[in-house]
Amino acid sequence: MKGYIWSIALYGAETWTLRAVGQKYLESFEMWCWRRMEKISWTDHVRNEEVMLRVKEQRNILHEMCKRKANWIGHILRRNCLLQRVTEGKIQGGIEVAGRQGRRCRKLLDDLKERIPSFEGGSSGLHYM
Repeated sequence: MKGYIWSIALYGAETWTLRAVGQKYLESFEMWCWRRMEKISWTDHVRNEEVMLRVKEQRNILHEMCKRKANWIGHILRRNCLLQRVTEGKIQGGIEVAGRQGRRCRKLLDDLKERIPSFEGGSSGLHYM
């Protein structure tokens, strides 16, 4: 499961910025996969904890995604290139619009700092403890 399904489902997850709804969808997908492998119907009313005990696994799709993101960011921040400067927000771009509606866009480093409390990003590189 981790070899085939996770690699396909998490393709490009290094660049995703997830909100709570996206996290919920990923966790739901993970449980759906485990239930399909165990051939548990949704009408059987089996709790998620019971399913995880049957497969002898723990929920880890969000942890795996966070690990991949930290590795990718570390790779980008060690290089001295345009992508590093864009990721760190040192290059200003876009059209300035006054009075823009909606919430502020989540940035890649902000998302990683929120998920990994010991993350310190910067031009000196990634420090993931």
